[in-house]
Amino acid sequence: MILKVLGSSSAGNCYILENDSEALILEAGIKFAEVQRALNFNISKIVGCLITHEHKDHAGHILEFPRFVPLFASKGTMDQTYSAPNFRSIEANKQFSIGSFKILPFAAKHDATEPLGFFINHAETGNILFATDTYYLPCTFAGLNNILIECNYRLDILENNIAAGRVPMPMRNRIIQSHFSYEHCLQALQANDLRTVNNIVLIHLSDGNSNAQDFKEGIRKATGKTVYVADKGMQILFNKTPF
Repeated sequence: MILKVLGSSSAGNCYILENDSEALILEAGIKFAEVQRALNFNISKIVGCLITHEHKDHAGHILEFPRFVPLFASKGTMDQTYSAPNFRSIEANKQFSIGSFKILPFAAKHDATEPLGFFINHAETGNILFATDTYYLPCTFAGLNNILIECNYRLDILENNIAAGRVPMPMRNRIIQSHFSYEHCLQALQANDLRTVNNIVLIHLSDGNSNAQDFKEGIRKATGKTVYVADKGMQILFNKTPF
């Protein structure tokens, strides 16, 4: 299985889990034309798209997806977006399957109507945690093999930007109450059993309130794992084992 990063920022978020026969899309925050190119135009292999919440950088291009591609989101997310005939309503803590993927949604903590994260299982990848746009993870996860987790900002960088007038004070509370900080990302990782984890991918870093190299090195030292900072065009082997 390969993880393809098509976007991981406020400009647009989208990731693909792809093998020879299937592709699962995570988020619809970029143009579908880019998804097509990433799949070498073999869009018939798409089994579905998971959407965490309604904000445009995650769901802004849902209407471009062809009708044969089911879009999975909470009812709250669906109610806040355009009506799409291929929407499928899902609920936190109720498992379902898409092709060979088993999906367990869980509630996220974000300034959206009914945001979700996803615990994803596939025979090739093992267990994947996908958590973005949340300021808190309310649970731990068993048997993790691969992780995509938001690491949006670090508090000292944010505070320095506020003091320098680069970030307005009213924005501070919105960031803190809707996004995962470096500190909370690290705490969440350390709260889980990481013994079988192969890859940790840090996603959705803030343009101005983060430091990609510091974040990557800090998480690597703390966990002893292979750590990536998601960047557009990146491809990562996302198997259950390192091979």
